[in-house]
Amino acid sequence: NICNKMSEQNDRATNLRPDYLFEVSWEVCKKVGGIHTVIATKALTQTKRMGDRYMVSGPDIHREGSNPEFEEDQNLLREWKQAIYEAGIRITIGRWKVNGSPLAVLIDFTSFFAQKDDVLKFLWETYRVDSISGQWDYIEPVLFGYAAGKVIESYVTNYVASTDKAVAHFHEWMTGSGGLYLGKFSPYVATVFTTHATILGRSLAGNGQPLYGNLARFNPDDYARQYNIMAKHSMERTSAAEADCFATVSDITARECKYLLGREVDLVTPNGFEDDFVWKGEKFESKRSEARELMIKVASACLGVDVDDDAVIVGTSGRYEFKNKGLDVLVESLKRLAADESLDRDILVYITVPAGNDGPRRDLKAHLDNPENAIDNSLYRHTTHYLSAWDPIVEAMRGSVLEDRASQVKVIFVPSYPNGHDGILNKTYYEPLVGIDVTVFAS
Repeated sequence: NICNKMSEQNDRATNLRPDYLFEVSWEVCKKVGGIHTVIATKALTQTKRMGDRYMVSGPDIHREGSNPEFEEDQNLLREWKQAIYEAGIRITIGRWKVNGSPLAVLIDFTSFFAQKDDVLKFLWETYRVDSISGQWDYIEPVLFGYAAGKVIESYVTNYVASTDKAVAHFHEWMTGSGGLYLGKFSPYVATVFTTHATILGRSLAGNGQPLYGNLARFNPDDYARQYNIMAKHSMERTSAAEADCFATVSDITARECKYLLGREVDLVTPNGFEDDFVWKGEKFESKRSEARELMIKVASACLGVDVDDDAVIVGTSGRYEFKNKGLDVLVESLKRLAADESLDRDILVYITVPAGNDGPRRDLKAHLDNPENAIDNSLYRHTTHYLSAWDPIVEAMRGSVLEDRASQVKVIFVPSYPNGHDGILNKTYYEPLVGIDVTVFAS
């Protein structure tokens, strides 16, 4: 009996595994937040299982420029690419430069700008997606998702047998229109929709609402109108309702989905990642030593004080959502730590969060190249770049113990992801990360 049950489970797992998997995200070959890490670090496992039957798609934001995460291969699927061109969709085919090198299709959705009204009309007439209040930060992702749906439809038509199981996985409301397109025109492609945090939940929490205690009492549509996110909320709610499988990444977000989107999730799939991007042995130690030396050097130059070589280095990163990502909690905790008289060691904190900036500080860059070049003391000491607007992190630090030169808690705000060419660290994301002792994600 046990053998029979195990055999049944194995058969079921085989039946559920797709022959083709298409994964669509605004963060493929484009780092915005954690979804980039989730997809990039599972690519090795997926390509081992499926080879080029696993395909990722993202927006071609660089178009004619170079994308450091993507390598074009003009020989890949050349005939299909030409057919797509003739259908009015411009794509670039190649490899995502992460472990596993998955097949990647970047989509130039700008050709759909002229069809904007037709796309939004289709979404309203077919699914009652309310796009009337949507601005360009809504329209562009919707056009990208719609184009991604057409690309998947074309690939399936040309390469997938009728007996093959094809699944298209869409992440967040920004790609939901792709699942809706397939639901109408290619219903034989199964769709999965994953929300990592609802757009309404982000808005409620970001505006100080006691979100989790009041979920059952919220009227989602009323709040969506109040926060002027009705179009995004409507797209997300409809994408969740229409998907063959609706998933999210935690039990607490599953509760959020139930009350704010009106559908209970089918699966909770906690985020995880391969550790294959972490260096090993002597390479690890070398990278770690190099990263610590650089971060201490940059901090000492910025602050005008010598940071101890044995400082505990603390780091955080992510999208700039001051409350939702817990940056307010982090800064407040650092103030309390700095006021603790028992603290007997330097704490060096790097906050690497992309914010509006006008490039790296020229004085800092010159000083790092040649220590004889002076630092401009008229500039704010705790930032590595020129900030282009009022900033919540800076305001939270303003006038506090964290600005005291004698404070043992020393904060450096890098308003850019480390991407190899930010102008100051000039390291890719994981290179400085390996030098950090503690990370704090108070989301």
